Amino acid sequence: MASREFLKILSSARMGDVFAQQKLASAYLTGEFKTPIQPSNALIWLEKSYISIQNQGLKENISNEAQILELWGQVATIPLMETFNSPSFQFGWEVFWKLSTNEVVSDAQLAAKWQLANLLINPEYSATQSQLVDWLKKQTAISVEQISNLDFVGLQKLAKQFLQELADSETSHSVAAKELLIKLQPKNEALSSLWAAWIENQNEEALAQAAELGLTSARFTLGLRLAQLDDVSITPDNVKASKSNASLKKAAYWLELAAKDGDRDAWYALGEIYRRPQFSGYNAAESDRCFDSAADLGHPQAQFRKAANLWRKREKLDEKVRGLQASYWVWHAHQQGVAEAKELLSKILESCPVPKKNEWRELALCAEQALNHHAEHKLDLDWILLCHRLIIANQFNFTKAELLLSDVGQLQHEHCVVVDIRWELPKILPRLIQIETIQQRRALLAAGKIFAGSELDIEGNLRQRRYRFDRVTQWLTSTFSKNLVNQEDAELA
Repeated sequence: MASREFLKILSSARMGDVFAQQKLASAYLTGEFKTPIQPSNALIWLEKSYISIQNQGLKENISNEAQILELWGQVATIPLMETFNSPSFQFGWEVFWKLSTNEVVSDAQLAAKWQLANLLINPEYSATQSQLVDWLKKQTAISVEQISNLDFVGLQKLAKQFLQELADSETSHSVAAKELLIKLQPKNEALSSLWAAWIENQNEEALAQAAELGLTSARFTLGLRLAQLDDVSITPDNVKASKSNASLKKAAYWLELAAKDGDRDAWYALGEIYRRPQFSGYNAAESDRCFDSAADLGHPQAQFRKAANLWRKREKLDEKVRGLQASYWVWHAHQQGVAEAKELLSKILESCPVPKKNEWRELALCAEQALNHHAEHKLDLDWILLCHRLIIANQFNFTKAELLLSDVGQLQHEHCVVVDIRWELPKILPRLIQIETIQQRRALLAAGKIFAGSELDIEGNLRQRRYRFDRVTQWLTSTFSKNLVNQEDAELA
């Protein structure tokens, strides 16, 4: 239901109040007063406001140019694509073109150029573009002189110029413009033949042309060659010293373009360049940022470097459990076969892949049998929870305190368990233990489901947990230990 304030503004707008009409348009754009966001309605009210301003100027014989420019700035914030086929689309269409061809550079002009480029050449809107061609054929007069003689193809060419200008600028629209240019990357036969000429004949000119035309692999390869990096498997050992700062600048330019296309090797190579002493743009922080981007995209060596960096800085980092971030990245690097990662991984994460050697082995086996027959023995929930604790404690070699106090529901991370009982025993440091076997994951999954559905205080305090532990373990030993002996004898026989 509309608010009283909204209804008051609506009433004033219908009476021709310019301010109310613009306020109403703003509400339809931002959702103010709990108004549904409807760009078409916003454009309709801005057109009404434009007509009201013109009529007021004619009636009072005053200049209204400042008011109209302010109104056009508001029009420029409307997503033009979403207003197509609305009653006021022609008004919006002409205002956007007037703004985009205005000699005065402003935020409104930049917004208008982006909206027109997005509507006219974004491949996602091809269906609307086809309809726009038909709409343009029906228009008898266009008040914008610069586009009055252009057909749809001509408008697209002009929009492409706008897009390139925005991509080259340092404005709020530059990122979106660059992303759209990537979507429009040429993938024609000429580009393929240029790349083939490089692969087959090592034609340097063909490589440069392919890079200019926007082929990501060509940009990356050209950047490597300019930086004098040996090959695409970038590692610290195969980086050569560059002969000049100029070649590094050119290399950084091409590698940055390839990196922005999502090439992880380009991000890594760019990180190496920013670390070169002879590079005038030397920047350790920027180098780390590039390595981080490569790591995020799955580059093994970058993941290891990020892990090592986080481990070195662990004392300064604000993290709940020290070393957790570093352990995540070094684990990923190790999974991808980085040899150096094994040593660092062993420093950060404890390993206990053989539960047979752990002190909770016998009790854990009894607990498994109890859980398999819990209906028969009519186990209470708190006993079931403790059985799961015993199984997990055996899988990860917990101490008794960790067995009783660890938050089972929060133990598992992707690569490890985090054992943190400082909430009860502040002097006991957290431990990070690697998840290495299927049995460990299964134990965590089974326990997680049970603990997620239980009440938080059902296990009680530490004294109550110790008392329950003694009772449960005595019962498990007396009930199931004979079965374990028989089972072991059968296995030996």
